[in-house]
Amino acid sequence: MGFNCGIVGLPNVGKSTLFNALTETAAAAAANYPFCTIEPNVGRVPVPDPRLDVLAGLAKSQKTVPTQLEIRDIAGLVRGASKGEGLGNKFLGAIREVDAVLHVLRCFEDDDVTHVEGGVDPLRDAELIETELLLSDIESLARQKDGLVKRVRGQDKEAKVRLELLERVLPVMEQGTQARALDLSEDDRALLQGFHLLTAKPVLYVCNVEEGSAATGNALSQKVAAMAETQGARSVVISAAIEAELSTLDLAERREYLETLGLEEPGLNRVIREGYNLLGLLTFFTIGPKEARAWTVERGATAPEAAGVIHTDFQRGFICAEVIAYDDYVRLEGEQGAKEAGRMRLEGRDYVLKDGDVCHFRFNV
Repeated sequence: MGFNCGIVGLPNVGKSTLFNALTETAAAAAANYPFCTIEPNVGRVPVPDPRLDVLAGLAKSQKTVPTQLEIRDIAGLVRGASKGEGLGNKFLGAIREVDAVLHVLRCFEDDDVTHVEGGVDPLRDAELIETELLLSDIESLARQKDGLVKRVRGQDKEAKVRLELLERVLPVMEQGTQARALDLSEDDRALLQGFHLLTAKPVLYVCNVEEGSAATGNALSQKVAAMAETQGARSVVISAAIEAELSTLDLAERREYLETLGLEEPGLNRVIREGYNLLGLLTFFTIGPKEARAWTVERGATAPEAAGVIHTDFQRGFICAEVIAYDDYVRLEGEQGAKEAGRMRLEGRDYVLKDGDVCHFRFNV
C-alpha cells in the first residue's frame, strides 16, 4: 500500500477515537491524557465507492474487493514539538513518512475532556500545529543547506540547482509561509519534494463536533471551513463520538442510527473519500464473475502503469487495455452490452486512465 494519510492534531481532540472508528478496532488507546499513542498506529480502510457494488451486481460477481487507503494515527503534538517537547521529534518524524495529513481540530465544548491549551479554539490549534511543522521544516532546510554547500564546492551540478531553490524558499518560509503555499513553478515544486518538508504535504482539516452538530456543523467548524478556503485547502465535519458508536453496530443498526441523527452516511466515508482525493488518486475496476475489484492509481497514470498495480508482469508484457467507461458499462448493462454497442475501446500504452474505467489488460510475458 503506497498511499497513506497521517492523523495529526493536539492531544485530546479525538484523533485516536477517529482512528479506532476508521479501522473498527481498539488498536489506538483513546484516553483522556496526552501521549496515550506512543507509536504511530497503522490501519487500512476500504474506500467507500457505491460504483463497485453496481458493477458487481451487473457482472454477478461472487465477491467484491474495494480499494484501500492506509491511515496512521500519530500521537498528539504540543507547543514546542519542533524543539523536542512532548516527544515531538519522534512524532514529527512520523508525519514526515506520510503522503497527506488529516488534521483533526476540536470543535466542541466538553468540561470532562481537558484541552492542553486551556480552552477550545480550533484556529489557534491549527496555527499552533502548523507553526511547529514550519519550524521543523526551517530547521531541516538549514541542516540540508550545509550539506549542499559542501557538494557545490565539489562542483556537484545537481546540488547547485537544489541549493539555489533552497536559498529562494528558506527566507520566505522564515517569514511564516508554508511550503505548500510557496509560489513555485511545476519544476521547482517537483524539486522541492526532495527536501521532504512537512508543510508541503496536502492537508484536510477534520472538524470534530458534538453529536448534535454532525449534520450541519457549528460556528467553530464554520470558522475552520473559512480558514481552509483561504488556504486552498478543504475541511470536513464529523462527530468522532458518533463514528465510534457506529463502529460497534451492525449494518442494519447503523442505518437506523444514522436516520435518527439525520445523516445520510457515516462521516468517516467523507473523510476517507476526501483523503483519497487529497492524494490525487483515482479508481479503476476489474470486473468478472468471480470478483469485482477496485484499484488505486495516481491521476495521470498510463494504462501500463495501472496494469502494473495488479501485477508487475502485466506492465512488463503490456499489449493493450480493453476499456469501458463506468457510465457506459452501467447504461449498457455490462460488458457484453458495451461490446455490442461499440463502447469497449482498445487503448495502447499512452492511454491515461480516467476515474471509473473498467479495464481488462492484455499482456504477454
